[in-house]
Amino acid sequence: MSDRTRDWTADYFKEITTMNYQGTIIEESLDDPAVLSKINIVSTKVEIVTEKHRTPWLKQWTLHKVEISEDQCEAIADMLASSLQKNYWYADFMNDKYHYIIYSGKIFKVDRQNPVFYKDAKKYGLDLGIPSYQIDFAPDDPIWRR
Repeated sequence: MSDRTRDWTADYFKEITTMNYQGTIIEESLDDPAVLSKINIVSTKVEIVTEKHRTPWLKQWTLHKVEISEDQCEAIADMLASSLQKNYWYADFMNDKYHYIIYSGKIFKVDRQNPVFYKDAKKYGLDLGIPSYQIDFAPDDPIWRR
């Protein structure tokens, strides 16, 4: 195999094995929203806060759908863990293999092939006081319809 073919083949397999992560970040959950400038925002939706949101001190939630490259996911998770307000909030993003669930000062990296590992991430969120219906990131969880 020539060097040129080997390089092309390596690039090809790197490309197909690199899977971007997708998720949602609520802007109001961040102490420092400047972290968003380092993340690829795919779309943004604004929700008016209702009683079910359990954040009466806010008028709205600004939900950013994000895409994060595999080579940046650890750094972004660290930035979010440092930027998220304490209590009440988490951010998450996933690809086909892993799911990052990030709280202030705490990161869970869950292997999606073994969903039992979601248990610790869910318990942590519940212990923070996040309503159970908002902790809807495990595969079998009912999605919170707002």
